[in-house]
Amino acid sequence: MATIALNDVKKSYGRTEVIHGVTMEIEDGELIVIVGPSGCGKSTLLRMVAGLEAISSGEISIAGRVVNNLEPRERDIAMVFQNYALYPHMSVYDNMAYGLKIAKLSKQEIAERVDKAATMLELKPYLGRKPSALSGGQRQRVAMGRALVRNPAAFLFDEPLSNLDAKLRVQMRLEIKQLQRSVGTTSLYVTHDQVEAMTLADRLIVMNAGVAEQIDTPMNVYSQPATIFVAGFIGSPAMNLLPAVAGAPGKGLQLADGTTVKPRETRFPEAGREVYLGVRPEHLVPVNDLNADIEVKVLAIETLGADTLAHGLVGGSHGSASNLVVRMPGNAAVRAGDTLPLAIEPGMTHLFDRRSGKRIG
Repeated sequence: MATIALNDVKKSYGRTEVIHGVTMEIEDGELIVIVGPSGCGKSTLLRMVAGLEAISSGEISIAGRVVNNLEPRERDIAMVFQNYALYPHMSVYDNMAYGLKIAKLSKQEIAERVDKAATMLELKPYLGRKPSALSGGQRQRVAMGRALVRNPAAFLFDEPLSNLDAKLRVQMRLEIKQLQRSVGTTSLYVTHDQVEAMTLADRLIVMNAGVAEQIDTPMNVYSQPATIFVAGFIGSPAMNLLPAVAGAPGKGLQLADGTTVKPRETRFPEAGREVYLGVRPEHLVPVNDLNADIEVKVLAIETLGADTLAHGLVGGSHGSASNLVVRMPGNAAVRAGDTLPLAIEPGMTHLFDRRSGKRIG
């Protein structure tokens, strides 16, 4: 086990900078998830730690040793890829043992390590099979077993569950979580799936266009997003972001159509400041007209079983109105065309500066 430290790590292709200086330390035994949309630089960052991409500037260290100029095989890491990368002509046993044979370990030690990993991953009945005779989930277990037998200082996972169906992804992410906890190996995991990120991570790195927008625990990222991007990316459905202007002290916020919103227990910025008012769909509660903070004209309903999502507009005409989503219980009696009075749960508003995109307060 080991710490991984990144100090102002950057990556450029010619004059184009794609990673804009990432600094963080991954603690011994910690599981860090890098999450973000396609093209944000998350896999590039992982590949730089692995040594598959050269860094343009900065410093990467693993277990206290600077690895900038070391080859991947010299970094004491093991990587699990999206496409499994198994040798099709080899059995499961030989796939898992191959790296150990290259390292010239004894047959007895190889057998012991493979047996231990196969037991943990429930692969012992399949050790004699070829990859073509396995399901997708079993192949991913083999890829994980091949990494596990090496006892590396760190595991690197590059979207390992992307090729699996939804049910199997849920099962496999639980298995990865349990496996990482049981072996205690420092791990860096890349995904574009925010649910996967939230359930696996000790801490998240939320990437956007090569910038680490926020590095924090999953709950802090959810409850206190540092930027508009994080607020809109983490959470399903995404946070509602209503453009507004701060009024005079005590006057609340004025939306684009002139509607005044004055959520309870909210500290407002100076008058005239252009902001976004952020409210998560689950923090909007249907109430009677007298207690409403805001009203939404319902345009469409999504019935999801346990939940019902109401999509609508806040404000007057379509030109000046803002989109809003409300999450309600599955049996909520609401229909398209209804006008829905809503209260914002106390303390559940978020304010962002409209120019910088950063959180206020």
